[in-house]
Amino acid sequence: MEIHQLRYFCAVVRNGTFTRAALAERVAQPSLSQQILKLETELGAKLFDRFPRSVRLTSFGSTFLPKAERILRELSDAKTEIIEMSGKDNGELAIGAIPTIAPYLLPPVLNDFSCRHPGISMKIVEDTTQVLLERLHAGAVHMVVSALPVRGTELISLDLFREPFLIVLPDRHPLSNRKSLRLEELRKEPFLLLKEGHCFRDNTLALCRKSKVAPNVVFESGQFATILGMVSAGMGISAVPKMAVQPVRGCKFVPLSNKNAVRRIGVVMLSRHFQTRVEKLFLQSLIDIGDGSCKGHDSNA
Repeated sequence: MEIHQLRYFCAVVRNGTFTRAALAERVAQPSLSQQILKLETELGAKLFDRFPRSVRLTSFGSTFLPKAERILRELSDAKTEIIEMSGKDNGELAIGAIPTIAPYLLPPVLNDFSCRHPGISMKIVEDTTQVLLERLHAGAVHMVVSALPVRGTELISLDLFREPFLIVLPDRHPLSNRKSLRLEELRKEPFLLLKEGHCFRDNTLALCRKSKVAPNVVFESGQFATILGMVSAGMGISAVPKMAVQPVRGCKFVPLSNKNAVRRIGVVMLSRHFQTRVEKLFLQSLIDIGDGSCKGHDSNA
């Protein structure tokens, strides 16, 4: 059994197909498939059920997955500990971030950090929370920047700041000139939301439930840019986090006055992960953009 076989196995689980896993690992698909077959032969059990356009873990594969992830994670930790012992600011720092945070929060932080620590190779992975947590457990990323809370027995989280929601309306909407709005005033409006899997969608729907509003969802997208374009065209209204607010022709952004109309932004890490000096430095860079009241929390709290 070889390390790259375990890495390929975990990549197939994350990506759902051999083809996408090969692209992610930058290896030819036949080569990756052959290594998985060799791994299955050595283990004496089939790890995947193969379908024309997807794969699914067998019961053997489901049992093997956490072991493979732990081996890869411990190997990554061992490597980082050795680098840490050298006392040099070098190596690779892999950061995961959700799509409703990555393009707005990270660029200035990364630019400043890279200028101060040019020896560090930065890798950014943008995906949904669930996929990023899988990568965190597999050792593919060192930390995840996401909305909180994120629950898991092996996870800890660090609050950075709280961010308000705003409603975005077509600029000709009767309510577009209001200084603030209550969600209850928007019961009959057509809503445009992010697709399932995006935690900001979950945050928005949770806020609607607390306000006893059942949104009439008429359009879903994976990108805020598409949603804002639809709002500008008069297709409906939407909610966005403050960091995503930007001048868009035909759109007006109005704050929500509901007291629960905020999301918590924070960093999620593995509780048993060895935290290097480089990771601590980057964490401090993230904390510096917060409100100064950051506190660590058990993710099950």
